[in-house]
Amino acid sequence: MLKTVVRGGAPALLWRAVLVGALLCGVGLLPWLTRTDPALTVLKARSAERDPTPEALEAVHSQLGLEAGPLRLLGTWLGGLLRGDAGRSWISGAEATPSVLQALGVSLLLMAGALAVAVVTAGAVCARTLWLGSRWRLAGRPSGGTGSAFLSTLPDFLIASVLAAVVGVQLGWLPALGWYGPQWMVLPALSLGLPAGALLGRLLDDMLPGAFAEPWALAAAARGVPGRGVAR
Repeated sequence: MLKTVVRGGAPALLWRAVLVGALLCGVGLLPWLTRTDPALTVLKARSAERDPTPEALEAVHSQLGLEAGPLRLLGTWLGGLLRGDAGRSWISGAEATPSVLQALGVSLLLMAGALAVAVVTAGAVCARTLWLGSRWRLAGRPSGGTGSAFLSTLPDFLIASVLAAVVGVQLGWLPALGWYGPQWMVLPALSLGLPAGALLGRLLDDMLPGAFAEPWALAAAARGVPGRGVAR
């Protein structure tokens, strides 16, 4: 069975690696795919007031080595990426690896916060059903979950806008912009975690009655196992 799982997982991992590589190549080729001179974009990003004269554009071309073409530049960058070198910024000239690692840390922290919010929300949604199941009183359980169903349909950006406007701006309880510490993580984590937790909680709430009716649960109850133990 283990060999079957490994064999089945290898093509999936290979396909994901191919997708990641294609995404990286697509991002790297964006300056050329948009049919815009990369030197013009870099020049405007460095100094918006500077006129894009042919001499200025030629200087950017020479500095960045754009004459080599997109494919060679992309291949050189990918080769450095395999060695842990993400290159340097075309705008500031600073190394890209520290910025990438910092952004990755922020993303992982936000993912952890959103996951925590989703778990708490899902637990709150199905807590009543779990409590009734621990007392074997699910037979007359009324159908509910309208609030969680509505919350799960709300888009993340709408929740984020409302929280930022009400909690961040009008009430001033939490910062609505930026990322400078743990308190800046609360509103984004709520925006991402609330709809996801409501959806997961709704699914669990619908599945719990069937789980309490499984043969193993009925056999445990017949042997005297308390309902709280079955619920756990």
